[in-house]
Amino acid sequence: MQVILLRDVAAKTPKLFGIPSGIPGLDELFYTAEIEEGEIVRVPLQGLPSASVIHLAGVPDTGKTLMGQQFAITQAARGYNVLFVTVEVPAVFTVQGLKQRCKGLGIEWGKIENSIYLLDLSHQTELKSSVDELTTKLGDIIREKNIKACVIDSITGLYEGQEMVARKLVRRLYEVMKDNYQTAIFISQKRSSHEELSSEAAGGYAVSHILDCNIVLAKIVASRTTASSYGVSPGEVVRTIRIDGCRMCGHDTRVHILHIDDLGIVKVGKALSEK
Repeated sequence: MQVILLRDVAAKTPKLFGIPSGIPGLDELFYTAEIEEGEIVRVPLQGLPSASVIHLAGVPDTGKTLMGQQFAITQAARGYNVLFVTVEVPAVFTVQGLKQRCKGLGIEWGKIENSIYLLDLSHQTELKSSVDELTTKLGDIIREKNIKACVIDSITGLYEGQEMVARKLVRRLYEVMKDNYQTAIFISQKRSSHEELSSEAAGGYAVSHILDCNIVLAKIVASRTTASSYGVSPGEVVRTIRIDGCRMCGHDTRVHILHIDDLGIVKVGKALSEK
């Protein structure tokens, strides 16, 4: 057992700063605290907390993959190498989506095509089923390609029908990301809308308790009684987003409206409490 003095650990601790997500309205929801003239002041982080592993969970059609793609493209456009692990969708179709997100973000394809690496697991059953082989492969790619950010879409596809191994798998994936100082997004598919604004339905407590931050996306069809609360007409689809805990820094805990525009770009709107 190794016991380390707090002072010695602090000397090796990397600086916390914001990593632009590429999702308008999201970066402002994270902050740190500073003491100014004896008062605690919130300082916007202006991005996802650096070197954090973000769990992005939601039912179908809430914008999870779109958000992962926006993050990957934004980091690549900033000049950083990104690893996009596609677990269920073949790489050629993932490229289609990335091209559309580039158009929506106004970023030229040529600016990112040499910075995003795709690991296609859609047909690699053996690699998906071996935790040791998969984590070793990921670590090797991150180091060899000088990867700075990762997206896994989705981790749910790695333990489909094997919920009992979820904790071990997610823990190992988390360790690889932290050992290599990656800012990462792990996307997971919620099985049901039970406790819609919580993350437990996506892999149970194994996922939400291990990763650094949980962002939960939800979708409802507004009824006559709830439509006015969301500022829409009855029958319209309403998407929401909430940060369900982040141990890396402070965060806005309110439920916000989530918009997806005609080009498939996800944007975070006002908090419901502000409507």
